[in-house]
Amino acid sequence: MALDHAPLGKTSDYPEHYAPELLFPVPRDDNRRRIDLEDGRWPWFGEDLWQAWELSWLRPSGVPEVAWGEFRLPAASPSLIESKSLKLYLNSLNQEVFSSHDQVRDTIQGDLSSACGAQVTVTLFSIDRGMAAAGRPDGAILIDDEPVDSVAYDYCPDVLRADGDTVTESLCSHLLKSNCPVTGQPDWGTLHIEYTGPAIDRSALLRYVVGFRQKQDFHEHCVETVFTDLMEACRPEHLTVSARYTRRGGLDINPWRSTGPGEAPRLRLVRQ
Repeated sequence: MALDHAPLGKTSDYPEHYAPELLFPVPRDDNRRRIDLEDGRWPWFGEDLWQAWELSWLRPSGVPEVAWGEFRLPAASPSLIESKSLKLYLNSLNQEVFSSHDQVRDTIQGDLSSACGAQVTVTLFSIDRGMAAAGRPDGAILIDDEPVDSVAYDYCPDVLRADGDTVTESLCSHLLKSNCPVTGQPDWGTLHIEYTGPAIDRSALLRYVVGFRQKQDFHEHCVETVFTDLMEACRPEHLTVSARYTRRGGLDINPWRSTGPGEAPRLRLVRQ
């Protein structure tokens, strides 16, 4: 489905009734071909963790119910879900009557799985069960004050380098910014890199991250690009790349890719 048919960047009426047809899948293949990956040959395990903070529906009595939700979409799914379409879909539940949290969870899970082409896991939480917001992932070293000779605001993987002894490190930067490929609006995120391998030059990594500042791409594609660039330039034995993006429209998207199986950690940063 072409992006020019997506609701993103267009004026939309909020639905008054349950409307799963609003979900808009975006094939992952096009971006992966741009980074020289063929279908079915991804060098990672991974998932996209969505946190939804504006969930509501009606109880059988007519009294509204609210919750927050966690949606886990496999990175191996044929499609991701365009974010505005998910926002509109979730709003279509606002005036719908459900008998229980389980019915809401099963409905969302079935609709998202059908749209993206793979099994999605949905968990709903009471508003009273919140998460404390952290500044950065636990144990991560912030690279944002590393010295740099020069910066450029163009994507440039050639600046990446690693050498020396093998280390195990957790690095992060709050300076990840890219732009929506449809609207041009800025997307802000914290990039988190965990690896074992030759030590990554932190100043070079900072220059690389800043180079995303004018790059137009979806959140998921940015993380996959970082992953493939680090694997190519730095040759780590193990690598995990994730990004925690700032909430927009009640949703934050947190792609996670790794050389080993696992799942994105349940975490909330201050900008989410």
